Amino acid sequence: MPRLKTYDLFVIHAWRYDDDYDRLVKLLRKAPRFKLRNYSVPQHDPLDAYNTQRLRKGLDQQIRPVNAVLIISGMYVNHRAWIQYEIEVAKRYNKPIIGIYPWGAKRIPVAVQEAADVVVRWNTASIVRAVRKYAL
Repeated sequence: MPRLKTYDLFVIHAWRYDDDYDRLVKLLRKAPRFKLRNYSVPQHDPLDAYNTQRLRKGLDQQIRPVNAVLIISGMYVNHRAWIQYEIEVAKRYNKPIIGIYPWGAKRIPVAVQEAADVVVRWNTASIVRAVRKYAL
């Protein structure tokens, strides 16, 4: 049996919506025949950054090595600046961006639609298929 590829992923999310992030990571970890290394910055493991410049550098270092960037695409108006910065870093490194509709959502921000290489529904098979297709 061929060896499974391990996908290095960064999930853009807002800490205020950490439940969505946790659900997504659990969903991917349970996906059959799918392995990942998580480069995200969850609330329980924040970057050691005490100012904006250090935080930007830390995010850059987290995104640079990944195979793909996933965006939980809720209407995070209050977090738009940081999410947009993470999108810009992903674009700078030519990382594929996969937008994901949050569970039950019918709309996502236009900025995410425009930035994403693909947008998928909150469904294990759809997300895994997009990662396999678009990841570097």
